[in-house]
Amino acid sequence: MPRTRSLAWSELKIGILAVAALTLAIMIIFAVGGQGGFAWERYELKTKFADVKGLKSGAVVRVAGVEVGKVTDVALVGSEVQVTLEVNEENQQRITTESRASIGSLSLLGEPVVDVSPSVQGTPLKDGDFLPSARAPSQLGDVAEVATQSLTQATELMKEIRAGRGTVGKLFSDDQLYRELNEFIASAEAVAGSVNRSQGTLGKLVNDPVAYQRLNASLASMQEMTRRLNAGEGSLGRLLKDDAMARSMTSASGNIDQLTARLNRGEGTAGKLLTDKELYERFNALAGRMEKLLAALDKGQGSAGALLHDKQLYENMNAAASEARALIGDIRKDPRKYLNVKVSIF
Repeated sequence: MPRTRSLAWSELKIGILAVAALTLAIMIIFAVGGQGGFAWERYELKTKFADVKGLKSGAVVRVAGVEVGKVTDVALVGSEVQVTLEVNEENQQRITTESRASIGSLSLLGEPVVDVSPSVQGTPLKDGDFLPSARAPSQLGDVAEVATQSLTQATELMKEIRAGRGTVGKLFSDDQLYRELNEFIASAEAVAGSVNRSQGTLGKLVNDPVAYQRLNASLASMQEMTRRLNAGEGSLGRLLKDDAMARSMTSASGNIDQLTARLNRGEGTAGKLLTDKELYERFNALAGRMEKLLAALDKGQGSAGALLHDKQLYENMNAAASEARALIGDIRKDPRKYLNVKVSIF
């Protein structure tokens, strides 16, 4: 009987060691394959994506490219896909409210993974919190989509060019436009040749040092004039810089405005002339009579007209004036000859 009990205890010890070894093996397997340590060393986060691109449970979760956990569940929730993540608690301080989850890839053609951007800003997320998602930049599918769109646009552009639409299309299909462009290029080459041969104003300016020096001197003069204006020298400079002159100009402008307002209101002679219709008609009638008078004078009508056009009358009046001047001269020389006064006393 004692031997029987000894064998039973030996078998029991072997069983205990086997169970312990099996448990340790299971724990090691879970530790190695869990991608985040033991279950009690991980916490759960949730996020949502519009498209998970084939993401499955067991996919890798990375923070800054380092594996820190795994995907435990992928489920449709409404129009979006909810993804449950298990992450090692060691990274809890790196995953905050400022972090973002995105769908990445192990390689260009590899299986999808969840990439989480680390952040030291914000509040660390706790077990069961939602992690905001963001669109991952430079995805292979996006590159392919952009490339497809670019090829489609290039194809449409080639169709437009072949159809002769647009400037480039006309340039490829319109012979007249090609000839005109060719002529324009030839003209440009001719102008460039003329400039190189110092022909024309531009050619002399490019190749003639004297013309360059004159232009440089003109620019220097303009700079000096600008400097004087900025310094307030001269009349124009004072006009730009002198506040008193500016006030005088403003006052003059105000006076002109007042004068214009008085004219518009019909004040004064000029204002009445501008606004009084009766006065205007009088001036118009007077101008008409003056025109008639001048026309009569041009025709030689009346005494004044005859005086202007009758040469004989002009000569007679000129001779009479001469005789009158001679008579006045004689009277001044010998007044007694012409003035004989007799006084009789009764």
